[in-house]
Amino acid sequence: MSNPFKRIKSVEQSITDTDEPDTKLRRDLTAWDLTVFGVAVVVGAGIFTLTARTAGNLAGPSVSLAFVLAAIACALAALCYAEFASTVPVAGSAYTFSFATFGEFVAWVIGWDLILEFALAASVVAKGWSLYLGNILGSAASVQITDSIGFDWGAVLLIAVLTVLLALGTKLSSRVSLVITTIKVFVVLLVIVVGAFYIKMKNYDPYVPPAAPPAEGDTGLHQTLFSAITGAEGSTFGWYGLLAAASLVFFAFIGFDVVATTAEETKNPQKAMPRGILGSLAIVTVLYVAVSLVVSGMVPYPELADQTDPVTGEVTGSTLTTAFEANGVTWAGWVIDLGALAGLTTVVMVLLLGQTRVGFAMARDGLLPRSLAHTGRRGTPVRFTVVVGIVSGVLAAFFPMGTLEEMVNIGTLFAFVLVSIGVLVLRRTRPDLERGFRVPFVPLIPILSILACLWLMLNLSVETWIRFVVWMVVGVVVYFSYGYRHSVFARRERGEQIGTAA
Repeated sequence: MSNPFKRIKSVEQSITDTDEPDTKLRRDLTAWDLTVFGVAVVVGAGIFTLTARTAGNLAGPSVSLAFVLAAIACALAALCYAEFASTVPVAGSAYTFSFATFGEFVAWVIGWDLILEFALAASVVAKGWSLYLGNILGSAASVQITDSIGFDWGAVLLIAVLTVLLALGTKLSSRVSLVITTIKVFVVLLVIVVGAFYIKMKNYDPYVPPAAPPAEGDTGLHQTLFSAITGAEGSTFGWYGLLAAASLVFFAFIGFDVVATTAEETKNPQKAMPRGILGSLAIVTVLYVAVSLVVSGMVPYPELADQTDPVTGEVTGSTLTTAFEANGVTWAGWVIDLGALAGLTTVVMVLLLGQTRVGFAMARDGLLPRSLAHTGRRGTPVRFTVVVGIVSGVLAAFFPMGTLEEMVNIGTLFAFVLVSIGVLVLRRTRPDLERGFRVPFVPLIPILSILACLWLMLNLSVETWIRFVVWMVVGVVVYFSYGYRHSVFARRERGEQIGTAA
């Protein structure tokens, strides 16, 4: 069979495949719907927790600058995503874009990478939703089945409801997302306005705190790869801490690329996709920078550091509630919990949506079983949606998961790099294509996007890199054991008839 790097799926073929009756998605979404999805998935609990924790543990008041640096990297990548999504308006986001530029193997790698980003993130965020539900109800949203196995009914309930909602239709999901997103944005604005009255300018000094030495017994795996390469002694505070913080808070922006996975369901993708991607990113950047300025101005940054119980050894992280309670604003905790609950609801919904659309595109190409690409009466991939819901529900129900921010970060940054390179490649190989949006100042912007994303990747921990490499190796094994032989390309080479996905 042919070289998997030479199995390139043309843009025309990708668009033609969208008209296959059995795997056809319904075009219901507008630019406004896409903007709502973008804000819905990006503004989650991270705005209430990540800002305070990062200020206390890594960057101090300069956490606001860390958000700006991360936003710049995202904006560069967002421009590249906007051009691709308006040129190849097909489900699958970076997976589909890579298939059109680099071939089947690279497309599989990036699809496998996106599975890591969306599926695991959805399960982890669902568990966080369950914790906030427990805070509001005043009891744990989980039950203990045995001494060693716990069943998180809150997370399972959320995933089950959202799976049904997504199966019923993307437009319906967008309407529900709009209502919940409005609630959480209102809570964020309330936090900013109220917190602004308690800002003390002395808390911004020093803006970039002096570097702190590594903790006793630190093996070096927790420091960033960049600081390890340059021989620095740690990545806590100082300029190394600021750079590490930028790579960490990048997690808070993850999700705007999910908008690109819905290109095939958009009424006018050439215009709507760029507006949805760039518009949602602009809104969330303003919100994040404002919240980070407020929280770091309300209390001295050392008070936001993780606290370790001397008796149990349990580590407790700070949140926005920590800053408000330090100023005597005790009622803010309940409001923040409500905002986080609403925020996480839409985050899980859009992550599940992104996972189903990437998996749907891979199944339609035969890299996963084609039967999973079947669409129902409502024009949604019901089968794959149910599979994703079951897998995510099981992971969230039984498996204890720590923070996977960095694992999700490195996977997303890797996708951004390939998409940015892809813009340069497609400009050279297919200059004739109609582009609803064109990245300005090519090749400068894509090159800057590549360098910015690689820079952020270098500032992730060594152990994160090790886990990422292992995950990619597993993906290569899966591809050559199944996808290489069962893909639509391989079957056409063997002269087989490509049937429907029913």
